[in-house]
Amino acid sequence: MGDHGQIRVLVADDEPPVRAGLAMLIDSEDDLVVVGQAGNGFDAVELARTARPDVVVMDVRMPGSDGVYATRHLVSEEFVVDQAFTTAVLMLTTFNDDTAVHDALRAGASGFLLKNTAPSALCDAVRHVAAGHAWLDPVVARRLLAEFASRPDSVLPVPAELARLTLRETEVLILAAHGLPNAEIAAHLVISEATVKTHVSRVLTKLDLRDRSQAVATAYKCGLVHPDDRPPHRAG
Repeated sequence: MGDHGQIRVLVADDEPPVRAGLAMLIDSEDDLVVVGQAGNGFDAVELARTARPDVVVMDVRMPGSDGVYATRHLVSEEFVVDQAFTTAVLMLTTFNDDTAVHDALRAGASGFLLKNTAPSALCDAVRHVAAGHAWLDPVVARRLLAEFASRPDSVLPVPAELARLTLRETEVLILAAHGLPNAEIAAHLVISEATVKTHVSRVLTKLDLRDRSQAVATAYKCGLVHPDDRPPHRAG
């Protein structure tokens, strides 16, 4: 975190006007501060070594070294150990970029956001991934994750492996797959946010998953959630 608890953000986009606009928008928020800008994935990784951002807002498609390249390096164990800090990646995408988004998900991106999203959603997404949560744009999350999970080369768990989960862990997984953050899942199930975090951790451990994004993709692959489903009714 930066001064006064600000979230440090690096912006990577190959189009200077877009990059400048994103940086201006983020900098306008009291709790966010832009600590650098890059025009490609290689520069983003190199700049992150010195700027030490909490979050990199990154275009998935850039000439040469793209967002997938950068994500793979930024979340690698070698980078984290060498730099002694962790960086979350919020990937900017479009409707027709499914392949790149799937690659970015595998690489370890924490969130996916449409490039034409509302300014408030961008800043909220930055805050969520900085706090360690996944951010899945509600407009595209179901389609992207459902397609990712159905790919033949997916190594995600199969339906039979879900039997390892308790009923409550399954409920938490389903709500996470609908894009709900921990606080909303807690309100939905009338339990504490700390309890939700415990359930999410157990889901990842039992299913041998790396992060929340993989858990969400698993929910689609195993049929717990379908692209056109609505979230279950709240308890009470």
